[in-house]
Amino acid sequence: MADITIDLTKETLQDAIAHQTRSVMDWHYGEPVYEGEPADDLSGVSGLRELIARQHWANFQLWHVEDRARRKDVEARVIADCKYAIDKLNQKRNDLIERVDECLIGMMASWLPGDAVEKYNTETVGAALDRLSIQSLKIYHMKEQCHRKDVDEAHLKQCTTKVDVLMRQHADLGQAILELIDEYAAGTKKPKVYFQFKMYNDPSLNPELYHNKS
Repeated sequence: MADITIDLTKETLQDAIAHQTRSVMDWHYGEPVYEGEPADDLSGVSGLRELIARQHWANFQLWHVEDRARRKDVEARVIADCKYAIDKLNQKRNDLIERVDECLIGMMASWLPGDAVEKYNTETVGAALDRLSIQSLKIYHMKEQCHRKDVDEAHLKQCTTKVDVLMRQHADLGQAILELIDEYAAGTKKPKVYFQFKMYNDPSLNPELYHNKS
């Protein structure tokens, strides 16, 4: 039974990673429908899938707002609005990384060894999935560059080379996540949720906010 649960966990993660790649293209043609905030009781396979997808959606939105924020031909108000949106999306992105890790640890609880050594990875699975999400966005947009008609051959060649590198890195990181799950199962590493405790959006923790109340 334990082996099936481990296999299901890895299969769910593989499906979620594949969904990240597919949805980058899909969302350029139609946005996903996520009603409000994710439910507090999301758990299991369906809960993990939803949380990973929502986290990816935050990165998708963040990518395009970051692009807009670098324009030089718009009013300062537009850039300020972008900055506020970036702050909110970054907060959501990090909150969802923590939710992914919490949900995943709950999924693994039945087969995690009780005598696992006190050894931790440099990043959690949730953080690695966040990196894969960004990587999938980079691959999509770098591929777009490979099909531009308004640039020279050197630009196209350079971007094609970058796509190859990005895709290898994406595959390597995806494999590393699955190998980390195996390490958890073997008890050679322990999973843990690492909380970011972002301070800049909290009016009780950001001195620029609590010292300058209107």
